[in-house]
Amino acid sequence: MKSTPLSLIAGVVALAAVTGFAALTVPGDEGAAETKAAARLPVERSSLLCPEPSTSDLAETTYTSFTPAGKGGAEAGTAELEPADPLPADEEAPVDEEKGEEGEGKGDADEAPDGKPVVSLKDLGRPATADTSKSGAPALVGTATGKFAPGWTVQQTTMAAAGGARGLLGVSCTAPDTDFWFPGASTGATRQDYVHLTNPDDTAAVADIELYGAEGPLESTAGEGITVPARSSVPMLISTLTGEAAENVTVHVTTRTGRVGAVVSAAEDEVGSDWLAASADPAGTQILPGIPADATSVRLVAFAPGEADADVRIQLLGKTGPLAPAGNATLHIKSQMTASVDLKDVTRGEPGSLRLSPADGSTTPVVAALRVVRGTGAKQEVAFIPATGPVGERASVADNRAKGSVLSLTAPGETAQVKVTASAGSEGGEAAVKTYTVKGGTTVEVTPQVPAGLKGGYALTVETGRGGPVHAARTLTIAEGGVGMFTVQTMPDDGGTVEVPTAEQDLSVLDD
Repeated sequence: MKSTPLSLIAGVVALAAVTGFAALTVPGDEGAAETKAAARLPVERSSLLCPEPSTSDLAETTYTSFTPAGKGGAEAGTAELEPADPLPADEEAPVDEEKGEEGEGKGDADEAPDGKPVVSLKDLGRPATADTSKSGAPALVGTATGKFAPGWTVQQTTMAAAGGARGLLGVSCTAPDTDFWFPGASTGATRQDYVHLTNPDDTAAVADIELYGAEGPLESTAGEGITVPARSSVPMLISTLTGEAAENVTVHVTTRTGRVGAVVSAAEDEVGSDWLAASADPAGTQILPGIPADATSVRLVAFAPGEADADVRIQLLGKTGPLAPAGNATLHIKSQMTASVDLKDVTRGEPGSLRLSPADGSTTPVVAALRVVRGTGAKQEVAFIPATGPVGERASVADNRAKGSVLSLTAPGETAQVKVTASAGSEGGEAAVKTYTVKGGTTVEVTPQVPAGLKGGYALTVETGRGGPVHAARTLTIAEGGVGMFTVQTMPDDGGTVEVPTAEQDLSVLDD
């Protein structure tokens, strides 16, 4: 049907309302508006999802919410975390809720009145924290708006001092998405790994979980069509999704409808436990930063999701430059099969990071993660390091303590300079700033400058300056029962800004 001039004008008005200013031009029109470069503007809304922390009566969990002080952005806004709705079968389980803090001090999730957020952030550049010690504490659904949205991060840290899942479990709460890869999981007899799926939206999501072992896909029907109710969380024990036991498994989570936050909890008998975060998206080159200097065992697990095999070169980026691990310079990864290699004590007393790159000139994409063990015998503890993207413009990690926080900085290409800001403390203290230079092909491990007058915990923010890209990770270590329990969080770009195309209004298309 032919449009009338009135309907055409109405369409232009509607387009302008959706896009802000529309650049509407006629091909060959000499008066057409020139295309301008896209501008980067602060995001105005962020979502984060924290999994159920623990079912242990001996576990204590700290939530730390933080948004770095930045430039521009909206003046008003909120950043709040609220309990996810319990599933019908868990309606009688205890649910912790926690009063919001005024940007200072520590809240108590076990004493908060109903209807209040677990954590409510009031100040930029100063974290807010809250604790819970109840078993069965719920997953959390969080939203930040306005000035609190750009760079908002939340750390969930759980100390389980005893029991089969004892350990320090840390995770940066995840943004909802539709696709996640987790190399490094297991269905072996000594592991109890759960995939936690959390839905932030008001309608149900439907997810699929695929498992891949050393010989290819593991037979599973239980992982198909998993319904995650609105604003709820579903933990799935991976070993119940298949009848096949496999020491090294790659887990692939996708959604048919909706979106979820996904993360894997891994507990290993007589070794420890921690969270396994998703790997960076499949790529030909992957960086895995922050292997502790005193690691006693490092296992690389990698997967090629495409139709082609991948041959990757393995390099340790240490204090002096790239080195190939003895006897493990390359790894062949068959398509749709999980490959692994035991690198043992690859760092040999020096901090390092791993770089995987094409060994044959091809760019076959892979995903990867490291299982890292520190200590020996009864004093072992385990953590996981997924492949991660560069810091980019800025990245932050919350819940750092006066002692036990170490920052790992890796420059896989050119020499780079970064600015590291230790925020004000959650209960007091002033921010501290220091600049570091990281030589190309090396890893630098630094103990952050603690904020003056620190009370409570603080956050670390890394900003890339001159030079090439930098990848970063934070290791938090807490001694408990004679064991140096630890967890590692990678620090990819916080996505605090997005590109917004610059356009100009041009109604010349309406001319006859």
